[in-house]
Amino acid sequence: MTDEKQYDEKDEKEMMKHDEKVEENDRLSSITWAFILMWAGLVFLADNLGWFAQMGMDVSWTFGRFGDFRNPGVWNLIALGVGVILLLETIVRLLLPEFRRNVGGSLIVAAVFIGIGLGGWFDWNFLWPVILIAVGVNLLLKGLFRRGGGGE
Repeated sequence: MTDEKQYDEKDEKEMMKHDEKVEENDRLSSITWAFILMWAGLVFLADNLGWFAQMGMDVSWTFGRFGDFRNPGVWNLIALGVGVILLLETIVRLLLPEFRRNVGGSLIVAAVFIGIGLGGWFDWNFLWPVILIAVGVNLLLKGLFRRGGGGE
């Protein structure tokens, strides 16, 4: 009975240690969310203070229309910024071992947000194939550079 109790305590301590490590290493997610919120706030503030109008841009609160390069939507700008921030987070995760984890999903989400952001400037008939190609390249690189034996 005491052996079981010792194993349970040991397992619990290991789980707590693992959770603390994951929490500590996930500071990057907190930083990413902070930048996303700051970016959205800056875009809204710039629009509310008329900074876009001063730059000759007629920014609307709706999504911009295709080919309307001078009149993006506020939401297009926010989505584009979110996509770029998520892409930067992914690059940091790939470059720094202490933050490394599977980033395939993050790349896909970043590509979708960038696509939504650029949707006011480029036609979706162009953007979606490019996003699909980027996801395919990601999967190809992941398959080519996978660590370990062939059984994974």
